[in-house]
Amino acid sequence: MNSSEPIVIIGAGMAGLACATWLHRAGRPVLVVEAAEAVGGRVRTDLTPDGFRLDRGFQILLTNYPEARRMFDYGELNLQTFRSGAVIRLADGQETVLENPLHAPLMAFAALASPIGTLKDKILIGKLVAQLAGRPPAQLLAQPSVTTLAYLRRYGWSEQIIDSFFRPFFGGVYLDRELNTASNFFEFVFQQFMQGSAALPALGIQELPNQLASRLPAGTIRLNAAVATVAEGGRLVHLANGETLAAAAVVLATDGPAAARLLGADLPAPTPPAALPTTCTYFATAGRAPSHGHRLLHLNARPDALAHNVAFPAEVCPALAPAGQGLVSVSTHGEHGLSEEALTARLRQELVVWFGPMAHMWRHLRTYRIEQALPVYAPGQPVQQELKLSDTLFRCGDWVSYPSLNAALGTGRQVAEMILG
Repeated sequence: MNSSEPIVIIGAGMAGLACATWLHRAGRPVLVVEAAEAVGGRVRTDLTPDGFRLDRGFQILLTNYPEARRMFDYGELNLQTFRSGAVIRLADGQETVLENPLHAPLMAFAALASPIGTLKDKILIGKLVAQLAGRPPAQLLAQPSVTTLAYLRRYGWSEQIIDSFFRPFFGGVYLDRELNTASNFFEFVFQQFMQGSAALPALGIQELPNQLASRLPAGTIRLNAAVATVAEGGRLVHLANGETLAAAAVVLATDGPAAARLLGADLPAPTPPAALPTTCTYFATAGRAPSHGHRLLHLNARPDALAHNVAFPAEVCPALAPAGQGLVSVSTHGEHGLSEEALTARLRQELVVWFGPMAHMWRHLRTYRIEQALPVYAPGQPVQQELKLSDTLFRCGDWVSYPSLNAALGTGRQVAEMILG
């Protein structure tokens, strides 16, 4: 590999920035080309004219992610944490608060009169916590898998707790309320929630890619630089503006469909897995949001709901909203077939029933429809596909592994190690 030319990384999302960071630390010249106007890929925050900071989709950082702990300076990010727990709206409209359902599950489910689960369900939660404690995350991910739903039923949990807790909670993590996601990923995610916190940088989720980009030399990242094709097995990159870049190697750090397009007919084009969409609708409130400063995620167990989970991010990070106003983030997972106007109207109806007449007054700020929000991770899918396509062509991202920030960072690091090796 010719070290006088840069490693060209296509995509300044989390995988590409991680790869660039590790290569730069080792002294290799790197050039990151990004089609968008800012770094981050799916991990983006927009600043509105009236001072709201809106993450593109409801996102959190699980602080125990091994790759995140390697990569980020948490103090510099000024992380703010959600309380461990959730407010769950049950199918009958009743609400119940679960404190620390994964940190201290026996305490959370202790009351025999709790509408969430039977006594056996509560005991099984504690059993799983003990079973996963101390096991390496890589070991959990390497296990054979079935669907999460089949796993939960096999473990012995009742349909009641599956519908009232596991579907709304883990269905929100997966963007898959049917719980068809692989069970090895369920155990990994369960352990991460159990051992760490759900957090946000004080200025929004984009502080994650911003921190990585700030560690690279000036000129390393070229924004608004769309790539047309990759040629000669990863030795040339043709930009959409007609410019051609010579490369020692090329790293495809885009999403799956973009990687397949860029490879072209003369190169191996791995078929990317399907991806799940989500829609995030933001509202502004006059005065404090109606969750009383509890910093808890609100989950909806109603099977016919469009407001699947509701968060109040400015309670966790006050800088996300202007002084004196609150911020409401409403997530709708999967396909709903509604226009933005129709979805907003339907959400208002549900939010009024959930939070009261004041929801009629919430001001719609913005709606984000994220098509490639999370790759599908089905039972039997390999925990990681091949990252090295040839001596001069590599790929990274959560779509070649499992759907998480941890996988994006991890595959970026592994590709850097392959190039350096």
